[in-house]
Amino acid sequence: MKILIRVVITAVALWVATVLVTGITLNTTDTPKKIITLLGVAAIFGVINAFLKPIIKTFGCVFYVLTLGLFALVVNALLLELASWAAGKMHLPFHVGTFWAAFWGAIIVGVISWLLNLFVSDDD
Repeated sequence: MKILIRVVITAVALWVATVLVTGITLNTTDTPKKIITLLGVAAIFGVINAFLKPIIKTFGCVFYVLTLGLFALVVNALLLELASWAAGKMHLPFHVGTFWAAFWGAIIVGVISWLLNLFVSDDD
């Protein structure tokens, strides 16, 4: 159940990013299709983060230290672009146009997800 809640939270954060960042588009006008697309992209983004982020953190720890953690913003942007690419391969109408759109989108997704996760209990 917690995984589903996290996916919904990420989907809401992605929706906010599509509203606020001009380079992130959700190319459908049908509301149910938007919801399904956002949930699908949120699941893709979660899987990518679960598998790749620990590996990147391990190999890129020097960059994290040298940049005082700012390298994490670049990594998150690249992971969002990868999620956009994967969504395109799955024919989901979600697209991140540029690196800077991914950069600002990743910041928005991170902040909104963090805020919404404050309301979710970590109890088992």
